Amino acid sequence: MSEKGKICIIDDDEAVREALRLLLFSSGFQTCLYPSADHFLEDKNLPEIDVFLLDLRMPGTDGMELQEILLSRGSCIPIIFITGHGDIPVAVNAIQRGASDFLTKPVQESELLEKVSVAIKNGQRARAELEEKTAMKSLLNELTPRESDVLKLIVRGQSNKQVAAELNISPRTVEIHRARVMEKTGADSVASLVRMVAGLEWDQD
Repeated sequence: MSEKGKICIIDDDEAVREALRLLLFSSGFQTCLYPSADHFLEDKNLPEIDVFLLDLRMPGTDGMELQEILLSRGSCIPIIFITGHGDIPVAVNAIQRGASDFLTKPVQESELLEKVSVAIKNGQRARAELEEKTAMKSLLNELTPRESDVLKLIVRGQSNKQVAAELNISPRTVEIHRARVMEKTGADSVASLVRMVAGLEWDQD
């Protein structure tokens, strides 16, 4: 893959696809092209992709429907929609659903390159955050049931004495479990432990 990244162009207009490909190629990007969302979905050997340039209205599966499919698969690859002026309200709705941005036809070259570069950076950050959360979930799964119980109460802001009373164990035992939790998760303080767990889809009931 080129240093700048790989852009997946999905548009039913061959002239548009080729114009986008040439522009991106001349700016150092690699590209992959599909004439429809359905052709993309049928590809069994998908390349690694950094950004989607996705036409909003296409025959068959349209851009919005493909966005929903990608989201259902857990994709965090940024999507930039290409729209007609009459589709702007629809494009705004797509952004509310997680799309990175949208461009109106005819696409301005400088605007396209700028938004693609921003989307790549945002995508890299999103992937790094996802990897961090996945790693943290893996660490949490390694906790013993009692360590997990202690952690759940700690992140709710309870003190050692409160945790001990709720679990019917001694404060000293709570300290031991808390130390083991921090060792397993790599947290250097209770505050950092709480930050690590915050935002995770983790059962804290």
